[in-house]
Amino acid sequence: MRPIALNAFDMACVGHIQHGMWTHPRDTSANYNQLSHWLGLARLLERGLFDGLFLADVLGIYDVLDGSADAALRHAVQVPLLDPAMIVPAMAAVTTHLGFGITANLSYEAPYLFARRMSTLDHLTNGRIGWNIVTGYLDSAARAMGLAAQLQHDDRYDMADEYMAVVGKLWEESWDDDAVLRERGGAFTDPARVRAIHHHGRQYRIDAPHLCEPSPQRTPVLYQAGASPRGLAFAARHAECVFMNGGPPAVVGQGIARLRGLGGRPKKVFVGATLVLGRTDAEAADKLAEYRAHSSVEGALAHAAASLGLDFNRFGLDEPITAQSNAIQSNVTAMARAMGGTLTRRGLIDQFILGSRQKPIVGSAERVAETLIAYAAESGADGFNLSRTVFPECLEDVVQLLIPALQERGAYKREYAAGTYREKLFGPGARYIARYSTSSSSPNGLPGTA
Repeated sequence: MRPIALNAFDMACVGHIQHGMWTHPRDTSANYNQLSHWLGLARLLERGLFDGLFLADVLGIYDVLDGSADAALRHAVQVPLLDPAMIVPAMAAVTTHLGFGITANLSYEAPYLFARRMSTLDHLTNGRIGWNIVTGYLDSAARAMGLAAQLQHDDRYDMADEYMAVVGKLWEESWDDDAVLRERGGAFTDPARVRAIHHHGRQYRIDAPHLCEPSPQRTPVLYQAGASPRGLAFAARHAECVFMNGGPPAVVGQGIARLRGLGGRPKKVFVGATLVLGRTDAEAADKLAEYRAHSSVEGALAHAAASLGLDFNRFGLDEPITAQSNAIQSNVTAMARAMGGTLTRRGLIDQFILGSRQKPIVGSAERVAETLIAYAAESGADGFNLSRTVFPECLEDVVQLLIPALQERGAYKREYAAGTYREKLFGPGARYIARYSTSSSSPNGLPGTA
């Protein structure tokens, strides 16, 4: 049996996926701006042998519902929000093995500066950093960055292909492995083993060496979550780990098969999941009812409206929602499919069990363990991204109840493997092999590697 991989799916904010849970009297998410909050989380996850902490992020605010940010602000829907990169070194300092995947929007990040930031994090975590590559989906983010609107969906991915070529060359080709000598009384770095990167493309022009010496991984572990045809093509080319939304295992399995059918590098696929655990099924059901009393429908609508780029309040409760948008296109299809083919506001609200459209898996640790094992076997998924409900008890339940149940069934590791984040996921000596897009580089750019 393949061991199941687990990430905690979180965000440096109060309300992430399950909206309204912060109002529960035992929830401590409002302490998101205190370092002790994150240090405690990191220690808990490492005690549970989690593979990583996957930190989501957005630029901009959810202002599509009623054309206002009021609902997002009122219900703490991913606002206020900290920079996830800033909290990682502190968490790395109190752990040894836990990986950290941070989300960063390349549409608004200069590649030269971003490459240095990720190399810095890879050094400071001793090779435990990953990057969730996103191109953004909020027009409010574009306006915040001085633009009228974001680029069209597929154009964002075209830009992203070139971006990956630039940062990949900086990480992999600027410094030789043996460029740094550290010779007391001699040279610190051999200039002959450092070279400038010359990239003259449609979006980016760079003539400079990377500022950082090679970090343990050079290229961070690359995550991606695109599910549209263009997003899947991008993931097939660049990503090592892919995050997919949950759903029936047969449907998710079809998406995984499509992704892997596109070829490219080996990938780990993580499926989004929300768990409500108990020592018995009855205890878990009671806990679900308790949590559900705190869920926020308005907060969930604000989040979903921004994800789809559609103001649901413009439609009647049972009026079909058929408009297209420039946001996350795959979400429209997924939501409509979950409702039998027709997306309506009433159908959407009916799905908001815990303040999101993600249906929780509820039961005893033994029942949930069997469910996850069966889901992974049927879908072909490698693991799960577990979103929080009431924090921290939701993750304490995973560590204390679920992980022992998975281990008893031979479905979860009993110790961490040695090495970097990439080596823990893919085996000893695993290294990223870049595949650069030749269409976005002039002949003056360095050649990519196959």
